[in-house]
Amino acid sequence: MADRPGTHRVEQVRIPGGVFSMGDATGDRNALDGEGPVHDVALDPFSIDATSVTNADWASFVSETGYVSEAESFGYSAVFHLAVAADPAAIMGRASGAPWWFGVRGADWRHPGGPQSTIDGHEDHPVVHVSWNDATAYCAWAGRRLPTEAQWEYASRGGISGARYPWGDELMNGEHWRVNIFQGHFPAVNTAEDGFPTTAPVRSFAPNGFGLWQTVGNVWEWCSDWFDADYYARSPRGNPTGPGAGSARVLRGGSYLCHSSYCNRYRNAARSSNTPDSSMGNAGFRTVALA
Repeated sequence: MADRPGTHRVEQVRIPGGVFSMGDATGDRNALDGEGPVHDVALDPFSIDATSVTNADWASFVSETGYVSEAESFGYSAVFHLAVAADPAAIMGRASGAPWWFGVRGADWRHPGGPQSTIDGHEDHPVVHVSWNDATAYCAWAGRRLPTEAQWEYASRGGISGARYPWGDELMNGEHWRVNIFQGHFPAVNTAEDGFPTTAPVRSFAPNGFGLWQTVGNVWEWCSDWFDADYYARSPRGNPTGPGAGSARVLRGGSYLCHSSYCNRYRNAARSSNTPDSSMGNAGFRTVALA
């Protein structure tokens, strides 16, 4: 790694300090995800990326440091079955309990669908196939860190208290989609009515009230916290940073694969998690300043 911070080019949004109600207040919650109880959280001001880190941003980090992602090191990553771009011999098998996910040899940030795919022309899309460990390596290079789960939710809400989505409670704007999620019949048929069968450029749709783009949909975003479904019941009020230990890290925001029939997690309050070394074709990250 470089001894000096790398050049982090993502536009910054300054989030004012304040108190907000964290958790699901709409009744939409997924019971096992620990979206309740709703509780007040007080946060100091912070600066956060306006968008997810892009393929171009990640490529700059790799060019300067020679960093090898965990997907590259392991030789495979998880790809949604409709997005696979690989010979059958590269497909390792289906994920237990989620057969629409394939382990694909040669899938990584440069090859999001597998060896026969590329990011050419998608430099402004969010980088994917990066693990929590990878994301924190980028942060170390950039002199930044991942947001806490509380910071992420506060920023995603865009100043609207208690709403499902960053813009309010209605999923669509008339006949127009406000978010990049799965349309059709999950997992077999994706009609891509929103214009994007997989990732979208990070500045697609519209920013929220704080100026953040696509905190919900498009890609899951890693947070710094360990995940614990029971944490909200004991979370401190001021600047919570999550449990002291755990086995999985928090992911927020849902992705282009979320659908009401399967993954109703394209909401401000929705939570998920995965192990720190896991990578997949629908997860990336954004960062916050250290102070």
